Amino acid sequence: MTATTEIHCFDDLLRAARTLRERQRLLFVFAGAELPADATPAQRERFAQGEGGALVPLMCVDKLPEELQSFDALVRESQQFELPGQPWRLVFTAALSGTPTQAPSEADAEKVLNRMVEAMKSGALGAYLPFNRQGVPVQLG
Repeated sequence: MTATTEIHCFDDLLRAARTLRERQRLLFVFAGAELPADATPAQRERFAQGEGGALVPLMCVDKLPEELQSFDALVRESQQFELPGQPWRLVFTAALSGTPTQAPSEADAEKVLNRMVEAMKSGALGAYLPFNRQGVPVQLG
């Protein structure tokens, strides 16, 4: 993606990926939240209201832009793999560029997905664009 691409919703990201000269592969790490064992009562109360907690990777996937119709389609597909009681809260996205004639391979994507998971575990998420379950970008912090 270019620095000038404005992303107001997930479908903006999808449209941008489809229009770039270089073929893209989109990368997704779905994250849930959990509380540490030593959480305070206030943290537990906030968590029960859907706030706070530590991000944990739940599942990863890569897609070519043409394999994905919309954010709603991504959500529907992700629901097939969610564990009961462990829904994802955010999906972190990245784009991997190829050439004008060839998208990056699945093996290339797997390497970056692994780095994304490790970044999530260490809290170094600044390079990735997170979306909530409604497809709206969120700011962490």
